[in-house]
Amino acid sequence: MRALRTVLVILLVLAGLFVAADRIAVNLAEDKVADKLRSGLDVPSSGDASVSITGFPFLTQVAGERLEKVEAELSGMTATAGDRQVRLSKVSMTAHDVDLADDYTSGTAERASGTVHISYDDLSKAADDGVRVSWGGKDASGRSQVKVTAGVTLPLVGRTVERSVHSTVSVTGGDTVRLHADDVPGSKLPGVEETIRKKIDFQRKIDKLPEGLKLEKVVADRDGVDLSMSGTDVELTG
Repeated sequence: MRALRTVLVILLVLAGLFVAADRIAVNLAEDKVADKLRSGLDVPSSGDASVSITGFPFLTQVAGERLEKVEAELSGMTATAGDRQVRLSKVSMTAHDVDLADDYTSGTAERASGTVHISYDDLSKAADDGVRVSWGGKDASGRSQVKVTAGVTLPLVGRTVERSVHSTVSVTGGDTVRLHADDVPGSKLPGVEETIRKKIDFQRKIDKLPEGLKLEKVVADRDGVDLSMSGTDVELTG
């Protein structure tokens, strides 16, 4: 019995050492991937990037070149939206069943999903000059809206006035955010609606989305807009 207890103690110590080594390895890997994301996606010093790799044991996952689940969160990165830059306040993504490349520098997720948060201030900067985007509450059907305000030079009248409209924000083509006014005041006057829509309706294509990941829908609230995304066979590179 004493010998058996000794063997059990040794096994427990070895198991503890393996777990410790496994946790050290996964922490180092998470830090390295986060650093690669910061540099590869030009995350500024004011932003941040964090990575969490779940599943145990980590070392056997690496040996098999397949990770069960990887979660990443970035803040403050900038993407190109059409001919303008737009700051993404927060990007969160979860990737499942990630097949690693032989050199471990990239991988392909069987499926992935995430969200992108953009503040109204940053959305305004991505719009045309002089256009402000803000929270517009909800319409009669409970659908979230944004308010778009801009100075517009009206035809015939020949003077510039400030107009605000409630717009629906949506995604199209899997990579483009679109704002479209539900109703334009003064639209019965010749040329008014067309002039206002040229200024207030706009769409911006977002770059830096991993291949295979598509924007699906957008929800507006008081803090900004949240874009949800998902996809299969998503290419993950830094």
